Amino acid sequence: MILQTKRCVLRPWRESDAPALYEYARDPRVGPVAGWPVHTDEENSRQIIREVLSADETYAVVLREDSADRPVGSIGLMFGAASNLPLGEGEAELGYWIGVPFWGQGLIPEASRELMRHGFQELGLHTIWCGYFEGNEKSRRVQEKCGFQPHHVNRDQPWPLMNDVRTEYITCITRAQWEEMCEAENSD
Repeated sequence: MILQTKRCVLRPWRESDAPALYEYARDPRVGPVAGWPVHTDEENSRQIIREVLSADETYAVVLREDSADRPVGSIGLMFGAASNLPLGEGEAELGYWIGVPFWGQGLIPEASRELMRHGFQELGLHTIWCGYFEGNEKSRRVQEKCGFQPHHVNRDQPWPLMNDVRTEYITCITRAQWEEMCEAENSD
């Protein structure tokens, strides 16, 4: 499936995206704050595409204006065991990241809103969860801009991918809250 926003195309990842993925995922400012290690080389990125990013409802974020169709980030909805949260039926977790050169442009909130629309309207979800680690202000702001509400805090959580312990702030939005937010935005 391909989803589109004003500035982005959300499309499935391809193994041929490994060079572009490595370009952004090797930057230590991107992965560690989101809970995953920096990529070590293009083959590592290719393996991540095969094992992680090829999951259903996980998309490469591509700028519409880029004729080379190169991913600059990733966004996805995770279900069941793919999430570290105890998700029920009709629930998913939203996850995302974007390369440093694209920070501060509002691309991930834009892509998140489209994936939320897709989740609620087309997948029939009733709740979308999200989270950010303590200190990740950029991710906190994305969630705030997209209408996610604070739900709870998981303190001192072992995080095996990074071999450390973290505090994670969990947020969520229900379909009713999302619909109310959309109505308010459309009435402006």
